[in-house]
Amino acid sequence: MPPVRPAVFPHPAFPDHQLLDSGEGEKLERLGPVTLVRPDPQALWKRRLPAGVWRGADLVFERESDRGGRWRIGSGAPAAARARAPEWPVRWGKAVLLVRPTPFKHVGVFPEQAANWRWLADLAPRFGDGPRRLLNLFAYTGAATLAAVQAGYDVTHVDASRTSLAWARDNARASGVEEGRIRFLLEDAPAFVQREARRANRYAGVLIDPPHYGRGPQGEKWQLEDHLAELVQGAGSILAERAFVCLSAYAVGFLPLALANLLQELGDGAVEAGELALPEEDVPGAPPPRLLSAGMCARFTRGLGEPA
Repeated sequence: MPPVRPAVFPHPAFPDHQLLDSGEGEKLERLGPVTLVRPDPQALWKRRLPAGVWRGADLVFERESDRGGRWRIGSGAPAAARARAPEWPVRWGKAVLLVRPTPFKHVGVFPEQAANWRWLADLAPRFGDGPRRLLNLFAYTGAATLAAVQAGYDVTHVDASRTSLAWARDNARASGVEEGRIRFLLEDAPAFVQREARRANRYAGVLIDPPHYGRGPQGEKWQLEDHLAELVQGAGSILAERAFVCLSAYAVGFLPLALANLLQELGDGAVEAGELALPEEDVPGAPPPRLLSAGMCARFTRGLGEPA
């Protein structure tokens, strides 16, 4: 197998999201009609756009402690951003994703993952008329799940958070997804994979986007450094003959090559590794746009031709 050379995966057009600027530990972005400022430790450089542009943001996250913070509302913010429980939709194709700013700076959508949404859609035709069962682990609010449904997969959506699972169901309803296309499960991801292996169930694809630390619904402990390798091996054991695995991570002390080495242990197949990154908008008169690192990713494919 040839050596894996880390790179930056291309980011597809996402009309309802723009990274307008970044720098000095923050990012300025647009999600639908709302502009937001959020912390981002990767943004070490100076900002490109004038301070007035940043001050005009509709929502600004202000950290209050290590456990979270609050959103300051700008004077010109749209009504949806001013509500007691702010919520508004953004679209990825036909999928509707409900943005809900949380006290932890997250909003329910990770736009950098659009690179993987596009990738799994590009792989779908390679299965021909064969089954396209996809397992989405740590599936959060279901953006990847809905992207997969759009591409023709039947998805098993697994998450350990009742709140995230309810949010994912709301997104599916807003997107008009037919009953039966998504199987929603409140489960501990490693335990579920082990049971699927014992049942000899097989999947065309497995998505793994784990947190650094978490708890399962029965208090099961998840620590990425301790449990990721075993989970990846378990995922490999439930793959169909022609299949793929997508593994991504953020804010951990690994490099993309480490993730790639994990996937190479799954056996014969093609592996590619790199960073997920958001491109800044090209603004006339401003310095050249940059890429903002937004996580790491490795992809494994078997029986589907060369990586897309």
